[in-house]
Amino acid sequence: MKRSPGVRTCALAVGGALSLALITGCSGGSSTGTSGTAREASTVKALNTAELKQRILAQGEVDGYKVNAIGKAAPNRSTVKSSDDKCRPLAYVLTGLSPADPASEIGRTVREDKKDPTDHATSLDDMADGKFESALKDSLNLDVTSLDLSSYDGDGAQQALRALSTALESCTKGFTGGAAGDEQKVTKVTPAKASGSGDESIAFTATTDMDGDKGPLHAEVVRYGNTVATYFTMNIGAMMTNKPYTVPPPVIKAQSTKLK
Repeated sequence: MKRSPGVRTCALAVGGALSLALITGCSGGSSTGTSGTAREASTVKALNTAELKQRILAQGEVDGYKVNAIGKAAPNRSTVKSSDDKCRPLAYVLTGLSPADPASEIGRTVREDKKDPTDHATSLDDMADGKFESALKDSLNLDVTSLDLSSYDGDGAQQALRALSTALESCTKGFTGGAAGDEQKVTKVTPAKASGSGDESIAFTATTDMDGDKGPLHAEVVRYGNTVATYFTMNIGAMMTNKPYTVPPPVIKAQSTKLK
């Protein structure tokens, strides 16, 4: 399988209600509707990389998961492509990046810490019986989440969420995109119920077609002031067995705690 997420309210991506009116209206009075608040927003400065490093999840801060730095494997935003420019924010998220260019950005991989299966295939007979295939699927049945923390000047974070909302409305029938050389064919994009964390949160499911095999990818983007947390989760084992999965709630909760 190729590829290799003011007022605490508002899960925007529910039942297809992804309008700009919703995304601007659910900030509980903290929007930039007046000239005074607009001026305040324009003076907000992004956190730098060192400050983001202090706020992003670290190993030992979420039970049942291993947290690792991405390092040289971090995707390069400049290489991300999309067959439809309106869908580019989705392509960014499905590459493990925030939906719009930030002032600063840092990433982590959050992998479910699952014990290896005890029933290993040890012979050709086992493979004939399907035990090897079963053990393989079980070993791959774990959530792997790309976590991206980014920060924006002014109202850039709000604009990033607006761009994602617009992309969700425009790209329901899919697109092709991703890092150059590793583009994915997305056949459908549907809104999902978001966690409701932060000031705004949007969740969606992208159905991909990988050499005829279709499977869901799950993502959620949450804004905390001028900082945005992007979660992109993949579970190959669940995709192979058609079992449901989602962005792990414990990961979102743990990261949210560090951003309050």
